[in-house]
Amino acid sequence: MQAIETDEFYMQRCLQLAKLGWGNVSPNPLVGAIIVHKGKVIGEGYHRIYGEAHAEVNAINQVSDVALLKESTIYVNLEPCSHVGKTPACSNLIIRMGIPNVVVGMQDPFDQVSGRGITRLKNAGINVTVGVLERECIELNRVFIEFHTQKKPWIRVKFAQSANGFIDQFIKDKHQAVAITNSFFNTLNHKERTAIDAIAVGYQTALRDNPSLSPRLWNGKMPIRIVFDRYNSLPRSLNLFNDGNDTWVVTERPMENEPHVRFIETTWEHRIKTILHHLYQANKAFLLVEGGTSLIQTFIESGTVNEFWEFTNKQLMLEGGTKSPDITLTPFETITFEHQELKRYSAQ
Repeated sequence: MQAIETDEFYMQRCLQLAKLGWGNVSPNPLVGAIIVHKGKVIGEGYHRIYGEAHAEVNAINQVSDVALLKESTIYVNLEPCSHVGKTPACSNLIIRMGIPNVVVGMQDPFDQVSGRGITRLKNAGINVTVGVLERECIELNRVFIEFHTQKKPWIRVKFAQSANGFIDQFIKDKHQAVAITNSFFNTLNHKERTAIDAIAVGYQTALRDNPSLSPRLWNGKMPIRIVFDRYNSLPRSLNLFNDGNDTWVVTERPMENEPHVRFIETTWEHRIKTILHHLYQANKAFLLVEGGTSLIQTFIESGTVNEFWEFTNKQLMLEGGTKSPDITLTPFETITFEHQELKRYSAQ
């Protein structure tokens, strides 16, 4: 096995480990690390929970004979940090433990690192290789990269529609919610909710559906709920306001903040810019926009959306209602289960 193939082989393992942190480390990146001594893995780890030990620390802690570190190579998919935050700098730990070789997948875009960790390692006489499986490393941490380079959360738009393109049904002069996705896709959606930081809906969706926007079908963290309510007129009997979980109300007519309810004042034409700024300031790196169509269209027109998830029930036909958003993109992935499908689109 050639050296470059060996590096790619071990970096692929770093990526596998890093993915295990999905949903638990935001706004931190997904990072995995392994330590190799003469062709044998002697330690591996990943960043498990935000605020706790980084991948490099967990990998080093797994090594039973630390004397071997002085003859080893550590592989990590993201540049070791050089700053002290909630945890010590990993680059300093690598230097202190005497690891002579470091292989990095990609440079960290975070301003407080951004090449400083690599430079610190090189200045300490460590042999550093950068860019192994770089494309795959970038793809894995696209949310983290967007947050730090664009100063805004990664935005996913999600909606479900009938075969003829409606997201609800109009019956007896009223829009009525319709169960569109099956139990498989419902569970997938709830699992994804545990991985995001915030979930947004518009006024009509909140009023008609009375959603809780919770990941009740999957065990995990509860995202912040965001509702766009221009005149602050939604009834306080809605689940968004009385279930004990945090909700942000984007409005032109704010009130004094309440327990678990925060009011964000904005002019209506600047509502998207305003909420993205507040999410960035609050260290919320991933926003899911669930609808309805009007809110989704507003986000599309703002040019801030990163990806779309479109669910379609191929056997469901509705006789009028709210039309679904029109996505004029080519899906990069289609997942089919029974008579339903999920199409995923990249807006980039």
